[in-house]
Amino acid sequence: MGKRLITQRRGRGSPRYRAVSHRSKSNARYPPNRGIYKDKIGGQVIDIIHDPGRTAPIARVLLENFEEIGIIAPDGVRVGQWIEIGENASPAEGNILPVGKMEEGTLAYNLEISPGDGGKLVRSAGTSACIVSHEKDMGITYIRLPSKKTIAINSKSRATIGKVSGGGRREKPMAHAGQAYYAHKARNKLYPRVSGNAMNAVDHPHGGGRNPHGRGPAPRNAPPGAKVGHIAPRRTGRKKRG
Repeated sequence: MGKRLITQRRGRGSPRYRAVSHRSKSNARYPPNRGIYKDKIGGQVIDIIHDPGRTAPIARVLLENFEEIGIIAPDGVRVGQWIEIGENASPAEGNILPVGKMEEGTLAYNLEISPGDGGKLVRSAGTSACIVSHEKDMGITYIRLPSKKTIAINSKSRATIGKVSGGGRREKPMAHAGQAYYAHKARNKLYPRVSGNAMNAVDHPHGGGRNPHGRGPAPRNAPPGAKVGHIAPRRTGRKKRG
């Protein structure tokens, strides 16, 4: 008869498999791109805090209009540092301004895919993107992501100059499984994760090992109980040397 797989029980995200939000300190999004935020506004870093489930620390900034926001902390930030937000902000480390205003070769993070979305790309600890070039007549800027992929985004999209803080977090190893357990628990991830190949045949389509057999790719329209492994891949197997 078999049992329901973990992927089936997870579904679209039941409370058991959904990260809790009440512990989140900030969504680390830019303020709306209008009014004083669009022109120029300054603020002072008043605190640097840890946000559970996030790899990078959060910098709390008190703006000139006495509004408090949270941003992803740049590398080297300190309490009392002054930052600026807006099109007329100076191109200094930690300031937030459109990518079209940044010089080629500048490192930036927390990039907006479309102007005003608050920041979507390059947000994890220690990462940064690079401004490659500008197409001023088309209004686009080419960005090289940490994956070495180059993308084109609107030149009015905002980003923070510098690199995300907390880059050395992977240098400290996890000494025992309990540390990994709680690190996953902060994001409501299952740990340890058992591979389907190690399960019994009753538990998973890849389980069972009484006879050697390969596991073919699953089609895109496979039912949830069979939609495991390579799902509608472009190619499988080892690449042949040409």
